[in-house]
Amino acid sequence: MPRKAPLKVFTGIGTSYLTEQICSQLNIELGKSSCPYFSDGEFEPCYEETIRGSYVFIVQSTFPPSDNLWELLLMIDAAKRASAYKVIAVIPYFGYARQDRKDKPRVSIGAKLVADVLSKAGIDRIITVDLHADQIQGFFDVPVDHLYASSLFVPYIKEMNLPNVVIASPDVGGTKRANTYAKLLETDLVICHKTRSKANIIGDMTVIGDVKGKDVIIVDDIIDTAGTITTAANLFIEKGANSVRAFATHPVLSGPAFERIENSALEAIYFTNTIPLKKESEKIKILSIAPLLADVIDKVYYYKSISSFYIQ
Repeated sequence: MPRKAPLKVFTGIGTSYLTEQICSQLNIELGKSSCPYFSDGEFEPCYEETIRGSYVFIVQSTFPPSDNLWELLLMIDAAKRASAYKVIAVIPYFGYARQDRKDKPRVSIGAKLVADVLSKAGIDRIITVDLHADQIQGFFDVPVDHLYASSLFVPYIKEMNLPNVVIASPDVGGTKRANTYAKLLETDLVICHKTRSKANIIGDMTVIGDVKGKDVIIVDDIIDTAGTITTAANLFIEKGANSVRAFATHPVLSGPAFERIENSALEAIYFTNTIPLKKESEKIKILSIAPLLADVIDKVYYYKSISSFYIQ
């Protein structure tokens, strides 16, 4: 019987904190690599150990700056040129996912472009968490393991033992996600309907459903400026909710996000660590996604089923 190709896990600079946790879960050493910079800012990722004939998993979220995406591409190219058997990109946060369609004239479809570039670089597989739009999986011509943070969040919510839970979607677009949580937790569902005057600016918001006397849990995939989530939380309290908490996968948290969260009616907001947190906040709690990603990497490597992770 032929020898199984070795399993090796490497990290990009931006996601080293998460990759170290993944390797700890897998009980393996983090692969040796470096990324020297030239004086003009150009960089050159390099593997510091042989990867010939190996299963190479490269962990890197592609949040800004764009160097994170470019570093991932260079690492993929280097692995292919070093004769790796398989190159799997583990992208906990897939940047540009909000650019999944033409929503106005003369704009790019950034998510498709990124998918094309990754494929051209030579990936054999993608592992990612909570894509902003499910259809992005179809932008790739290689297998995509699209995982959901609900497999981490739902058990945690159950352990909180809140007396009158209701699940809320902060907008109509997140209704499918929120409905899944509501079914798994056997609770009611409420929806916020909002209008935007322009990107990141909310025009008006109304609540569809009853939150009076309820412990509201808002679920979302990305929180950027936190305008929607905090407006929704404040509105729920005005409508008579007992408490409001939020669970979201990716803590993008740009601009006034931290200030809005601190000044909002939110009791707490729970994220995974797909993106490093820019600063600490008493209201922000982090649940590590590393055990989930480590389990999936192990199952992919040993050709085991991962269907149990698709609970959304």
